[in-house]
Amino acid sequence: MNSLQHTKLSMLDLVTVRQGGTVAEALSLARDTARHVEMLGFTRYWLAEHHNMAGIASSATAVLVGHIAGATRRIRVGSGGIMLPNHAPLVVAEAFGTLAELYPERIDLGLGRAPGTDQTTMRALRRDRPETEADFPRAVAELQLLLGPAQPGQHIIATPGAGSEVPIWLLGSSLFSARLAAERGLPYAFAAHFAPAQLLPAIELYRRKFQPSEKLAKPYVMIGVPVIAAASDDEAEFLASSTYQRVLGILRGDRGGLPPPVENYLASLAAHERSAIGDFLGAAVIGGAERVAAGLRQLQQVTAADEMMLVCDIFEPALRLRSLSLVAQVAGAA
Repeated sequence: MNSLQHTKLSMLDLVTVRQGGTVAEALSLARDTARHVEMLGFTRYWLAEHHNMAGIASSATAVLVGHIAGATRRIRVGSGGIMLPNHAPLVVAEAFGTLAELYPERIDLGLGRAPGTDQTTMRALRRDRPETEADFPRAVAELQLLLGPAQPGQHIIATPGAGSEVPIWLLGSSLFSARLAAERGLPYAFAAHFAPAQLLPAIELYRRKFQPSEKLAKPYVMIGVPVIAAASDDEAEFLASSTYQRVLGILRGDRGGLPPPVENYLASLAAHERSAIGDFLGAAVIGGAERVAAGLRQLQQVTAADEMMLVCDIFEPALRLRSLSLVAQVAGAA
């Protein structure tokens, strides 16, 4: 039996602005993509918080969650994630509590502990003091309290928010959030789409240390997976050159728009550049239907992931939608 049939598929969208394109076009494509994957049977559609990056239009994450939820009917919509150090927990609780009232049983709150930006922008986002290791667990606990039923004597009540029980996920690319998610009995999402190095140690630690909670009886693991599927392996590699260019730009400190694909791009790079891209995209699955099916199946076998959250950035919007359809087909979700 194809083990992928029992693995949920979801999508993470950075709302990428293409070179020569506009923010409005990126937002329109996010809406169309969400509708498309909802039709394919995907479980959830998440949006990532980043700031001061010309090529990414998802900075106002809660606003976009509402936009996507309003443009769809069934799919769960959420943050992947809200970078909690940038926000007061009460503001997050009120925003997502409002979303939960507007779209009942459809909103997720994924939380990360990185700033999602550079140091200067970080300070502009209210982070005017050094972050300590204890801050993130304390803020998560505060959010859990604010989103749960109001308690006798509770002085600060999120309205909306209290009693909404918006599902909280912890996101991470290291062992820190894996351990915290295990201790709190929360679902865990590992960011293998850009930092795959500690994927297996993190999910092993999470499962081994997991403590059942009122929210979750057993561990639940989601992994981020960069995917580009096409009619052939060669076409997929060509389309992936847009992602390769962007990754190299990120590594060089240039976070511009998604560039068009280039023939034989990797062959034009130095060996150390190819190696750096390979490390960044170590969990990527790129190819025609057969290669994509084999790659996803191998990932599922080594991680036993309950859910895969796909990241699929292709310069031509129609080919992005086709790629997602191909993935759903080979995974048995369509």
